[in-house]
Amino acid sequence: MFPASFASLRRKSAKIGGAVTLAVGLMIGAAAQAEPIRGAGSTLAAPIIGQWATAYENARADGGDYVSPDWKVDYEIVGSLAGVLRLDQPDIDFAATDAPINGAELKKAGRQQFPIVMGAIAVLVNLDGIGPGSLRLTGPLQSWSDPAIKAVNPDLTLPDLRISVVHRKDGSGSTFVFTEYLSAVSGEWKAKYGANTLISWPLGTDAEGTQNLIQAVHDTKGAIAYAESGQAQRANLVYALIENKSGKFVKPGPEGVQAAATSIDWAQTTDFFASLTDRDGDAAYPISTAVFAVVQVSGRSEHRYRRVHDLFRLAFAHGADDAAALGYVPLPTALVARIEQEPVAN
Repeated sequence: MFPASFASLRRKSAKIGGAVTLAVGLMIGAAAQAEPIRGAGSTLAAPIIGQWATAYENARADGGDYVSPDWKVDYEIVGSLAGVLRLDQPDIDFAATDAPINGAELKKAGRQQFPIVMGAIAVLVNLDGIGPGSLRLTGPLQSWSDPAIKAVNPDLTLPDLRISVVHRKDGSGSTFVFTEYLSAVSGEWKAKYGANTLISWPLGTDAEGTQNLIQAVHDTKGAIAYAESGQAQRANLVYALIENKSGKFVKPGPEGVQAAATSIDWAQTTDFFASLTDRDGDAAYPISTAVFAVVQVSGRSEHRYRRVHDLFRLAFAHGADDAAALGYVPLPTALVARIEQEPVAN
């Protein structure tokens, strides 16, 4: 049997050449001297992919029935945009992206996608005397003393300080989700900048990757930024409450993500293309997202792409506790069942 306590397995990772390479063991048939499953992409998903990967590695060492020393996974943390672009390379098997690919693009490239986990993009601030979840944010602002922000935070003492925006420099799924939210709530933003993994920001300081963004927020009084909720909280950054479609102020967390996800009828989607941003519901967190695995099918042997499906099948079955412990939201059982039933055609 696969270990009953997936989350209790020992964890370790290795840094190689500035990128984190994650090695995992996984049985997908009886083959020797196998090439690793190679993936690249999302920084938002990196902690959970790392956790799943290390658990597989340790399960292999412990002699689990599901694993074999012949199989490994190398995952390179390069951001969602770069991950999808790297699928053009013949040695890359899957990308992890927070920005789903539409059906026409998938068909043209010979790819399939499915969600692997859900999470929240937190809006982060660095303000003296302001703790996590105490600040409410709504609408466009230029200064922390703006009357609009004071109106929804009457009990807080806010500084007369200009807001310092910090944003991602690289092509990021987190940027896509955040700007998709801004486009949903602001027609002006949608018309001028839109939603994408890489945009021309009107102002602010750029940061390459999540860790550099987190450091910039720590270093900048008056900063505001965005990052995956679990990573931000582990870095001791302060998150704000965000007004949702129902006029409720909601924190980034599992309950808000689950509420957003329940408003989607996944059975009616094509290629699982759906957005969790700005969904209906009093409890819905408005900057929620799913992370998608995009798998190269065309030009790959059936054996190669089925390995990727089996990797995530085992993660769905045994990795939900690890996902929850890191602040992610595991996929609903019904959605997992649909993913596992989805045909894989070359």
